[in-house]
Amino acid sequence: MTKHLINLLTIALFLTSCQKNIQQSQTRYTSFVNPFVGTDGPGNTYPGATVPHGMIQLSPDNGYSGWDRIAGYFWPDTTIAGFSHTHLSGTGAGDLYDILVMPLNGKSSRIMQEGVQRHSSLFTHDQEHAEPGFYEVDLLDYDIHAELTTTQRVGFHRYTFPKADDSKIYINLGYALNWDGPTDTYIKVVDEHTVEGYRFSSGWANVQKTYFVAQFDQPIKSYKIFTTDKENPMAEVEGNEKQALRTRAYLDFDTPEEENIVQVKVALSSHSIEGARKNLEKEANTWDFDQVRKDASDIWEKELQKIKITTEDLEEKRVFYTAMYQSLLAPTTYSDVDGGYKGADQKQHKAEGYTRYDTFSLWDTYRAAHPLYTLIHTPRVPDMINSFLAHYDEAGLLPVWSMMGNETNMMIGYHAVPIITDAYFKGIQGIDYEKAYEACKASAMNVEGDAMKEYIELGYAPLNFDHENWSVSKTLEYAYDDWCIAQLAEALGKKEDAAYFAQRGENWRNAYDAESSFMRPKDHKGNFIKDFNPKDYTDHFCESNAWQYFFYVPQNIEGLMDAMGGAERFEQRLDSMFTFFPLPEDKLPIFSTGMIGQYAHGNEPSHHVAYLYNYIDKPEKAQKRIREILKTQYKSTPDGVCGNEDCGQMSSWYILSSLGIYPVNPGKGIYDIGVPLFKEAEVTLGNGKTLKVIASHISDENPTAKKVTFNGKEIKDWKISHNELMQGGTLEFFN
Repeated sequence: MTKHLINLLTIALFLTSCQKNIQQSQTRYTSFVNPFVGTDGPGNTYPGATVPHGMIQLSPDNGYSGWDRIAGYFWPDTTIAGFSHTHLSGTGAGDLYDILVMPLNGKSSRIMQEGVQRHSSLFTHDQEHAEPGFYEVDLLDYDIHAELTTTQRVGFHRYTFPKADDSKIYINLGYALNWDGPTDTYIKVVDEHTVEGYRFSSGWANVQKTYFVAQFDQPIKSYKIFTTDKENPMAEVEGNEKQALRTRAYLDFDTPEEENIVQVKVALSSHSIEGARKNLEKEANTWDFDQVRKDASDIWEKELQKIKITTEDLEEKRVFYTAMYQSLLAPTTYSDVDGGYKGADQKQHKAEGYTRYDTFSLWDTYRAAHPLYTLIHTPRVPDMINSFLAHYDEAGLLPVWSMMGNETNMMIGYHAVPIITDAYFKGIQGIDYEKAYEACKASAMNVEGDAMKEYIELGYAPLNFDHENWSVSKTLEYAYDDWCIAQLAEALGKKEDAAYFAQRGENWRNAYDAESSFMRPKDHKGNFIKDFNPKDYTDHFCESNAWQYFFYVPQNIEGLMDAMGGAERFEQRLDSMFTFFPLPEDKLPIFSTGMIGQYAHGNEPSHHVAYLYNYIDKPEKAQKRIREILKTQYKSTPDGVCGNEDCGQMSSWYILSSLGIYPVNPGKGIYDIGVPLFKEAEVTLGNGKTLKVIASHISDENPTAKKVTFNGKEIKDWKISHNELMQGGTLEFFN
């Protein structure tokens, strides 16, 4: 081969490599996100438009109630009944769906008979598209193309109508779905471009107030306002405004061309109509829909770029960046641009110097989602914890599961506590930790709480046979939160409190039964329940069985190990956890999904279990199980979530675990080390520094690491502190 030819080949290879690098650099991370993941199966997600932690979740509603449609949308459905502005991501609670908007014309009169009659249209997934910050679909019955995007507090609609003389947009404030229903509504046509009002409702959260201002870019030609109920579904009212239990307005627009665009911006507020108007003026002072869409996409791109993974597997990229996306759908912005919001005391408040958040699914998210925020979204953490403290000021307790300025008291524990203690030990500033401690203690001493009086007196929550008594789970979770309070008390110099709560932190021992070697329900007299089968799903365990709750002593794994007889017995129990599969005749509840033996990845109590092999110096077993879960329990398809997404917890587990770290004890500021899924990842930390995670020789064929180093120094105990990682550098895994 001549020297000239060699030079030409070298240049060609160089240009090809450059072209490939250019193409890779031009690929947006948003292109890997599939917002439809979790809209089929048990995921309970929505596909609509939102921005990170946005107040608005502008998404299509199929129009039917049911468990599969808790987020308003279910992939197998074929109808759309409108686009409402608030939705929950991946929960088990059917609530919100505020301010339903739907474009119509005379091409169809399809009516849905879900409660009060509602309009609907057929659609197909072939004519539907979603990406971060944008959703579009063809409403086939009306030949209308719908496009949606958002800012933080404003939903932006663009509807392309065909030529017709009866084109309408209707706003339905009486719309009700699942657990949610209106208690009072008000609508007013202010002028030919503006409609305003409110929808007050009750559902999972008792007192919800959503005020709105809707602004149209085309003049409203005429309008009609109706009140609706089951007896008289269309009672027209006079005038330009109406207050009633259920109201709706039909707004007529001229559409004389073959394609006619009508746009509407809808701003929300929990505080007032004036608050919604301020949000509209501040965040959406343009009619350039494409620019707003681009801005939303750019916001998402910036968030997704915080972790850059290296893999040739396109499916892994889709799963990872979809997880990044869904980890940021909650908690949601709750305060207006001027800080106004309705508080948990149902009074008007103002968040001074911080953004008030809500939608805190804490039983789920304290485990991985909030630790993830401390790692890469650090500046938001003080606002979230200050939101806890605002809730404390308004209600006298820390939130348990709060939304729309309400305490729902869903689930158990007082898991704002580990989030607060975790932030303290990670050195996060901007929080009054003395006040935070006061709030933690108030929640822990609340004798009006769920079995708290008995727990404080007896050292455990005694069984009864009420539905969802969950006595064993309460004992274990209260004990963990107590341990966290003890750590914070010790650090703040409150020695007496530290000793008291440290003792309560060992209350898990009162649920442990040496005879069965399981956590077992116990009555008021201290007697364990008879006829106990640990794989049974009963009201003594919260959405789990005794297998899945056995390992829930994250504050004292070594003590649990000793109680059951040592490391060998502990290893046997772990092995059995992943190999003791349910029998075909076993009746599994709806939350037992993602099963690997008795391990249920679809529900949170199991999430730390694979990492426990590290505590008996068997990290290779942990790593194999972690990789198995990463590879088998997540997909980039609509049914790609093995359980409820749970406001980002399921995704956050994937993100942290795929980086090779996870907090078994999420209130301690320590990560347990697993094994990365990718050859390399570059993480922009919340302080601006960079962490590189390298696992060059880890693969499906060689899934374990024998050695891990951080900045060249070997890690001996398979743990690393948050404060070490935040220094930046390289975390490297070796076979």
